[in-house]
Amino acid sequence: MSTEQDMPEPNVPVDPRLLEILVCPLTRGPLVYDRSRNELISQKAGLAYPIRNGIPIMLADEARSLES
Repeated sequence: MSTEQDMPEPNVPVDPRLLEILVCPLTRGPLVYDRSRNELISQKAGLAYPIRNGIPIMLADEARSLES
């Protein structure tokens, strides 16, 4: 039996006006929207912030490291 946690999240579009004003909470630098991964990338911090249900999760603890 499948649960909600097992199902992938749909890519809900992010409001473009929101993307224009968001900055990295750690560096205050710009973010790049990665539509294919549904993330906001901070090159300076080396982090990718997830977007869930159209809402950017701007918490470092929730971010994925860009380092392999």
